[in-house]
Amino acid sequence: MLGLLAKHKRALSWRYKGLPVLLLAILSMSGCASSGPNVSEQAHPEDPWEGFNRRVFVFNDVLDRYTLKPLAQGYQTVTPGPIQTGVGNFFSNLSEVRTALNSLLQGKPANAGLATSRFLINSTVGIGGLLDYATLMEINADKEDFGQTLAVWGWEDSRYLVLPLLGPRTLRDTTGLPFDIAAHPITYMDDHTLRAGLTALDIIHIRAGLLDQEALISGDRYRFIRDAFLQRRQFEINDGELGDDPFAMDDFEFDDTDFGDDDFAD
Repeated sequence: MLGLLAKHKRALSWRYKGLPVLLLAILSMSGCASSGPNVSEQAHPEDPWEGFNRRVFVFNDVLDRYTLKPLAQGYQTVTPGPIQTGVGNFFSNLSEVRTALNSLLQGKPANAGLATSRFLINSTVGIGGLLDYATLMEINADKEDFGQTLAVWGWEDSRYLVLPLLGPRTLRDTTGLPFDIAAHPITYMDDHTLRAGLTALDIIHIRAGLLDQEALISGDRYRFIRDAFLQRRQFEINDGELGDDPFAMDDFEFDDTDFGDDDFAD
């Protein structure tokens, strides 16, 4: 559930059109579909804790089905589209701070500059980030987090891990999570009630954006989401370059002309 915090609509740049974009949106959550009773027929080398992960996956699924999903459905029903877009823009703008910091740690000053520019433009001209003028000005930055930074620093391979409430991660991403939280502006809000409210709104907004995409999951739900999650993380770490992956989504064919950057909510 809280794994939804990590990804926003604007997290996918124009370079990502070669991937199944709608699928990438689904990956960030742990419980949009139930897990099958049987473990994967073929063991994944990055998932040695599959038994534990599947149990946590089912736990997260129950929480999502009876709490988060109904809230997201209500939010989608009563909130006009333009307001939903503004909410997504607002939280995506806040994540630019994390991107800028991690870009510097990764030795990517150009991307750090773009992220900083996006934050300054959208925070001022964009009325606190509600409007995304930076994208209209074709100022785009690749999203970065501390899990990606650890990969750049040498932690290339990491075990897959499903956390209670937080959903799909790797051990590397879990290690970097406290740093990502520390780099998020909402963490430093003095008003605890407002901070909790904004965090809840962010989660519900992103979950609402995934409601129409659940039908894409097929077969073994756990394995489908795991393999796609690992594929996406490798794509992000490689800055858009896909390496050889025996668990890549070879069985799925997508026409990238069917999807645009604005077809879903990150």
